[in-house]
Amino acid sequence: MGEGSSLVPPRRGENTPRARLSADVPVTTLAGSDPARDEPAPNPLRRLLVRRPAGIRLGSPAGGAAPRRSAALSAGTSPRRATLLLVCGSLVVTLAMGIRHTFGLFLQPMTLDLGWSREAFSFAVALQNLVWGASQPLSGWLADRYGAGRVLFGGALLYAAGLVLMAQASSPGEFALSAGVLIGFGLSGTTFSVVYGAVARAVEPRRQAGALALVGAAGSFGQFMLVPIVQQSIGGLGWLRTLFVLAFAAAAMAPLAAGAAERHRDGHAGGIAQSAREALAEAFAHRSFALLTLGFFVCGFQVVFIGAHLPAYVLDQGLSGNVGMLALALIGLFNIFGTFGFGHLGGRYSKKHLLAGIYLARSAVIAVFLLLPLSGTSVALFAAAMGVLWLGTVPLTNGLVAQIFGVRYLAMLSGVVFFSHQIGSFLGVWLGGLLFDATGSYTLVWMICIGLGAVAALLNLPVDERPVARIVPATP
Repeated sequence: MGEGSSLVPPRRGENTPRARLSADVPVTTLAGSDPARDEPAPNPLRRLLVRRPAGIRLGSPAGGAAPRRSAALSAGTSPRRATLLLVCGSLVVTLAMGIRHTFGLFLQPMTLDLGWSREAFSFAVALQNLVWGASQPLSGWLADRYGAGRVLFGGALLYAAGLVLMAQASSPGEFALSAGVLIGFGLSGTTFSVVYGAVARAVEPRRQAGALALVGAAGSFGQFMLVPIVQQSIGGLGWLRTLFVLAFAAAAMAPLAAGAAERHRDGHAGGIAQSAREALAEAFAHRSFALLTLGFFVCGFQVVFIGAHLPAYVLDQGLSGNVGMLALALIGLFNIFGTFGFGHLGGRYSKKHLLAGIYLARSAVIAVFLLLPLSGTSVALFAAAMGVLWLGTVPLTNGLVAQIFGVRYLAMLSGVVFFSHQIGSFLGVWLGGLLFDATGSYTLVWMICIGLGAVAALLNLPVDERPVARIVPATP
């Protein structure tokens, strides 16, 4: 064995030979841990996670100097700075996700006034989700490389421009370019992946679960807050003026980006120098990353279909528009508790088991909703139950990515997983409109949602939650 290198105990499914660690070779670190943050004060939790020979410091050669501290995780993230980043990032997610969840309210008034089919509107919103997902890994990499503040600022401007042009669209093609492409790029720069990466790098590992849960709950609060406001605005001002109001709200995210800016980044978060290409190769070779990615596809299909088509479904069944508005608001309200609760539970219990439970529970709730006679009460109960399960998958899935691979490239890697979510979103919202136009009913899409929930639960159960082990090169 060459000097200055050591073989890592292989992960499950790898063919790497085993080798004993000795006192004269460097030891491995866990991707979800940060030796720079934990030195010099010992952390009892790390002693539970990693066993090491006496006299060897984790993440450094035996007898060698301690690894250089990561400026990205020490000098730039004082408690006050971390709190400011968490608050500003959460406010950005509140506005970005709140506006995004109101688009279903525009489906019926816009298609009726402009003479478009539901499939045309659905395609634009589906394209938005696809562009959002496809550009998320790039936005995540830019945030990891240059800091989240710059990405949030650019995303806010694109978001506002897309809403202005969405209001002025005179054809389905223009609507697809504005509501689909521009807003899709805007969302990729202002939502969970970018903010989660910055927050996870700023807070201590033991506080990450709670911090990610808070950001997720902020997005839920945005939905709860803005859906009834937008519904009333459409009824009073009309959908056109309401879109301009939303554009102003999106522009308000730009100054918040300054508070979410990261400082003193040097590209070595986690104490290990790793390129973005190496991080991607490591993730793509990991079976659990593929399982998380496939499972998140189902999340996107279910929630975006329901969010975009539930108001129209309620109207088609003879209930009032206020019932659909109330349903979206209740989803947002209960999602606050669900996202925050599941995020905190993820810090105490197995995240993969929680994810499997969420997907199975969604399928059960949808099945009961379809079996019960439809009424305002049944819609409200359905919305409340789905709200608890709505975005609880987000902090759990991103938390697993951070736990397994570390936080250095969390925004980029979670962006890759999120791309799968958005492919599901594209199919959910588009097939909802397409199959409705073909059959005059949403029944088939509801059945698909039930089946996919069971599949997602089975995909998450085999996930290996252990952090990957990496070699820390010896310094001469």
